[in-house]
Amino acid sequence: MRLAIVALLATIAILLSKWLILLFLVALGLWPITLVIGLVVLAIISIWHGGWPWMKHWLTTRLRGLVIPALSVFSALLIGGVVLILTDQEVYQALQADGLLAAIQIGITNLATAYKALYEGALGNPRQILEALGETLSGEGLKPLLRALRGPSDSLVQSVPYIFAGLAVALGFRAGLFNIGAEGQIGIGWMVAVFVGYSLAGLPAGLHLPLTIIAGATAAGLWGSIAGFLKARTGAHEVITTIMLNYVVFRLSEWLLCGPLENTQGTCRTKEILSSAYLPRFLDHPVTLHWGFVLAILVAALTGWFLFRTVWGFGLRTVGANPDAARYSGMNVGRTFVIAMFLSGSLAGLAGVVQGLGITHNIALGFQAGYGFDAIALALLGKSHPAGVVGASLLFGMLRAGAARMQSVAGVPTEIVQIIQSLVIIFIAAPEIIRLLYRLRKPKEEEVEEPVFSRGWGA
Repeated sequence: MRLAIVALLATIAILLSKWLILLFLVALGLWPITLVIGLVVLAIISIWHGGWPWMKHWLTTRLRGLVIPALSVFSALLIGGVVLILTDQEVYQALQADGLLAAIQIGITNLATAYKALYEGALGNPRQILEALGETLSGEGLKPLLRALRGPSDSLVQSVPYIFAGLAVALGFRAGLFNIGAEGQIGIGWMVAVFVGYSLAGLPAGLHLPLTIIAGATAAGLWGSIAGFLKARTGAHEVITTIMLNYVVFRLSEWLLCGPLENTQGTCRTKEILSSAYLPRFLDHPVTLHWGFVLAILVAALTGWFLFRTVWGFGLRTVGANPDAARYSGMNVGRTFVIAMFLSGSLAGLAGVVQGLGITHNIALGFQAGYGFDAIALALLGKSHPAGVVGASLLFGMLRAGAARMQSVAGVPTEIVQIIQSLVIIFIAAPEIIRLLYRLRKPKEEEVEEPVFSRGWGA
């Protein structure tokens, strides 16, 4: 009965997916209003659970862990703003021509322009969203609303490969493995998915698309398992082998994309995949959000279930925590290493799959976008937990989407966003800095959740 209800709800969600995603994008773009509505709903629920004491306890227990990350982002934005002002040529020109006060005024004005563009590129303009929503409700169609929702859509699109790559590294950490080869595994998954996407003609979309996704993920998993096999059989450290395998992928892709897989000579680009292998988009242009986002959320939930609700996940985490104890208890540590690297590689490969099937519909030389290396930071920020990785990925996706608009509107280089990302990582990795700056109470030992890393070189 429960399974039938779940299947029914899933079917309804799929049928209404267009409108559900539209509502979600509006809620994201108007997040302050969404937050107020959520608090009102929570207050109503609290009436049946004891009133304010219950609500206070609920908020405290669930939001306590967000204080340090939120203050880290805020502090990083402040320092990033200082860097932006100090590197602004207009500030120095005003300082020489009109004095210090004029320079400060211009610096603050330019900073406000830059951060406004960053926000609108990531979450849209709330006023424009409200106006477009009114036009849509008055019968003018969805086009005005879709244009206003481009920012939230781009943020979610950018977060999709981050989620997969972050999960890949996080799962490796849980097994005590440091998978630095996610960038290469992304390339393998991307290439194989695109190849299957344009090679198998005549298949219906219901068969072609799943087959393409599975092929890309499996190929990347097998590539990642090479490092696991070498560690299990020879003790070769995965950091070295995965780094070297990255370069093997880069050189292999140069030969394939400029040779056997090249469509037009001189382009180093494959042919377009068939429409039956496209990841469908929910809405019309310019909203580019596709089903890869839903797939990423489902895979994150499945990864959490696997790690914390299954015997295999328990064994993987046990090997990661103490391989000697796991071996003494009868676990096959070598096999666990191979399986963990296969799963990690498959997750990373899905990042490339969704890019090829949902965005580019081909693969070209220079496909590396740095998702694999950023994934290390995402796993650290998310404390190697799937939910944390999703949250960190959404943050990085918003910063990446906003950076493009900030550069085009305010003329600010995208490297400023990289500085902000680096500062966020520093503050979260060293939370004592934030506690010292904001005079926060140090949590009790039982409240502290330590991030999970791989073991050292001697392990």
